Amino acid sequence: MAMTLRLTDEESEALRAQAEREGRSMQEVARAAVRQYIEMDAHRDRVRASATAGAHRYADALRRLGE
Repeated sequence: MAMTLRLTDEESEALRAQAEREGRSMQEVARAAVRQYIEMDAHRDRVRASATAGAHRYADALRRLGE
């Protein structure tokens, strides 16, 4: 799927500089950043779900530790 990404001049320059440092195209760097963001967000969701499950599972023990 093709799309247009509108960046500020500062964002565009930062992307260009990063691409040059990495020896990759701006498109490659932008796509990698999008993938990384999605992966990090999914990881946060898994951690949040695990923490919630642990809090429920060990609620009694956590309550007693807090006393």
